[in-house]
Amino acid sequence: MKKYLYQRSIELTNGAFTSNLIRQFAQSKNSRRFIPGYIKAYQILVDEVEAPMDSFPTLHDFFVRKLTADSRPVADAPVVSPVDGKIEIAGDMREGTQFLVKGQSYSLADLLGDKALADRYQSGKYAVLYLSPADYHRIHSPADGTVNKQYVLGKKSYPVNAAGLQYGKAPISGNYRMITELETAFGMMLVVKVGAMFVNSIKLTENGSEWRKGEEVGYFSFGSTVVLFFEEDSIKFVENMSVGQRIKVGEALGNMI
Repeated sequence: MKKYLYQRSIELTNGAFTSNLIRQFAQSKNSRRFIPGYIKAYQILVDEVEAPMDSFPTLHDFFVRKLTADSRPVADAPVVSPVDGKIEIAGDMREGTQFLVKGQSYSLADLLGDKALADRYQSGKYAVLYLSPADYHRIHSPADGTVNKQYVLGKKSYPVNAAGLQYGKAPISGNYRMITELETAFGMMLVVKVGAMFVNSIKLTENGSEWRKGEEVGYFSFGSTVVLFFEEDSIKFVENMSVGQRIKVGEALGNMI
C-alpha cells in the first residue's frame, strides 16, 4: 500500500506544467535570494566554487556551478567517478542482464531500449551513483574513450532518492535518460545519465567523439543519478569501495583485470 500511495502521489504532481513552474522559478532572477539559504541548508563548501558567490544571477546557475580546477584531482586509475555523489550499489549483474537497486530488479534491456546492446554487458558489472541536491552536478568522463553511440529515452522522471528508488515506479529504467556507450582500453562501457523528478534536463557540454578521463562532459539540472555498466571480465572495482560511500569526481572506481 505504501508503494502504491507513493507512486500515485508522484503521478499527480509529475507533469509538464509542474516541471515548467519549477524550472521557470529556478531560472528567474527572484530565485537568486534563495542561494544563501540553499548553501546553508546543504552545507555546501563555497571555497571549492570557481566563481564568486555574488556572481550567480539565479538559483539554477548556482546549482550547476563549476568548481576550481584543483578541487577534483583525477586518480591514476582506468575508471574514476564521473560525479560527486553516493554509491547506492555496485556489483555484478544478476541473471545475466538484470541489476538490483534498493530491492527492485531492473532489466538492462528495458533501461537501454535495446536488447542486443544489453546482451553485450551480460554478466558484467554495474555501479549506481546518486547525486543529492547538495552535490556538485557537473558530469565528467569516467574513462578515456571514444563515443560509440549516444541517444535519449523516456519522458517523465520519478525521484531517484532513497525513497524513490525503493517505492518508485521503476525510476531507473523508466525515467528520462541519456545513454552513452564508450569504447575504452578495457572494453566497452555504458554511462547512463538518469533525469530527476520534475526536471529532465541533462545538458551535454562535450559534443565531440573523444572523451578524456576527468574532463567535463555535461551537467544535470537538479538531483539525479548516473549508472555505469561494464562488460564481463573487463574491470574490477577498487577494494575500498563500499555501498553508501560518498565519492567525488576523479576518485578511483575501477581497475582493469
